[in-house]
Amino acid sequence: MAKEPGLRMETKNETMVLEFVLEGFHVAQHLGKVLFLVHLLVYLASVTGNTLIIAITWTHPHLQTPMYFFLRSFSFCECCFISTVIPKLLSIFLFGDRAIHFTPCIIQAFFFLFIGSTIFFHMAAMSLDRYLAICKPLHYPTIMNPRVCFLLVFFSYVLSFILITGVILKLSWLSYCGSNVIPHFFCDLGSLIHLSSSDTKSLERMAFGVALFVLFTSVITAVFAYSNILISVMRLPCAKDRQKAFSTCSSHLIQTSRLESNREAALVNTVVTPLLNPVIYTLRNKQVHQALRNALSRVNLQK
Repeated sequence: MAKEPGLRMETKNETMVLEFVLEGFHVAQHLGKVLFLVHLLVYLASVTGNTLIIAITWTHPHLQTPMYFFLRSFSFCECCFISTVIPKLLSIFLFGDRAIHFTPCIIQAFFFLFIGSTIFFHMAAMSLDRYLAICKPLHYPTIMNPRVCFLLVFFSYVLSFILITGVILKLSWLSYCGSNVIPHFFCDLGSLIHLSSSDTKSLERMAFGVALFVLFTSVITAVFAYSNILISVMRLPCAKDRQKAFSTCSSHLIQTSRLESNREAALVNTVVTPLLNPVIYTLRNKQVHQALRNALSRVNLQK
């Protein structure tokens, strides 16, 4: 891979990379401002939509349930997740500023992985919540009490922080003396490992183990929950009850496929998926619809 101009520090035997260059997407110069505008609008829509979910589920008394507690935290994660990558991508489209210093690059990689892992653990908690609500309705209020909900969310953040901090600390100790071009639009972990001139075998094993644990935990929990939900729903005698149960779970199932490493798929997961979150979770939700109508009515009355 060719070297790109950037900050480098001369040492006795080698030149250390102090700055990386994000390759991003190769587009014609006149399309840069168009792509900037498109991604800016999507970013603002995503943050606005998820913030609206947080506000509605926080203030409306009928939405103070475990499902909406998890959704509130999930929406917050989505806002943070898209904000780790999009501002720099907008800078690339508008100014062509592809350079990123070593420390901000490591910080971006940390938050991208930390929030991404937290989102997976949140989806596992949300699937478990739906399992208890549908399959164990009599025990649901006792099991999924506010303390348990808080602990599930809390440990989602704490576990992700511990796992990703170990990986990023090990990554920050690597040496970079060759190419400084990252073939992505953000500081991707795989690209940073590949560019290092150090021995990365232990880090690769560690990163693989962490990724496997996060995926295994969330996927197995989701498979267990939704397979049991499917069995329980199919046993319901009333078609209307089956439809209602499916509608509460379908939004969660749509969110479960978020893993792709190539640039195009990563762009969809980073930009489009957080935008769809407000639509997916509110489109068929009558309680959220009613809460929105009530909020709009209050705004009109104040005017």
